[in-house]
Parts: sequence; structure tokens; C-alpha cells
Amino acid sequence: MPFRYLRDPLFLTALGLYVGNRFLIKPLVTGGFFHNHFNDLLCIPLFVPVVLYFARLCRARPHDGPPTWYEILLPLLVWSIQFELIFPQLPFWSQWVTGDPLDILWYCVGAGISSLWWWFYYQRQTVQAGG
Repeated sequence: MPFRYLRDPLFLTALGLYVGNRFLIKPLVTGGFFHNHFNDLLCIPLFVPVVLYFARLCRARPHDGPPTWYEILLPLLVWSIQFELIFPQLPFWSQWVTGDPLDILWYCVGAGISSLWWWFYYQRQTVQAGG
């Protein structure tokens, strides 16, 4: 079964959770997991399908399979370094970005959950389709 990109169930779930957290939970909660780390957990399942969709449109992605390990690992590394190490040091970005090593942990947890979901979901769909 081809990867569904912006119609992928994990992407749509993560998008709904992000919107709910951003507009319902965060305004009511100060501190804690939902305020500090929940969006970090959603980073990979939210952004990898978008990046892969645009890569596919630009013909930079030669297949429509689920995300490969390197298509998940590369954004994980880039975003971890960019948002947790580099941007907090730059005057312009530091007003919006705070470096927190725990964020990297939650990026990794989100990447692990996403990897397992995409592998099992698309593997099961392929088996059920007889392929």
C-alpha cells in the first residue's frame, strides 16, 4: 500500500492532537508535559509526511512507500541540532526558541512510535491487500 502522506492516519491524528493541545490545553495549563513536551512528541509524525510529500512532488523521493529509517532519522537529527543547539544561541531566534535536552528525548520517542506505526500499518495493509 502506498504511503498516504497528508492523508496518513498517524499524520491526521498528530495534527488533531497538536491543534487540541495548542488551542485547548496549553491556554489552560501552565507547565507540565502538555505545555512543555507534547508538541515535541508530535514533531516527527507531523512534519515527516509533509516533507516527504513535497519531496515526492519535486521528484526527489523516488517511491511512495512508508518513510524509511533515514527519512525519519535525518529530520530528527537536523531538528534536534537546529532547535535545541543552534537557534537558542542566535539572538533573533532565542526569543522564540529555548534549548532543552529533554525535547530531543521526546523527538526520539515520537520518531520511534512513528517508525513502528508506519512499518506495521503499511505492512499490514499490504498483507491484507494480498501483496
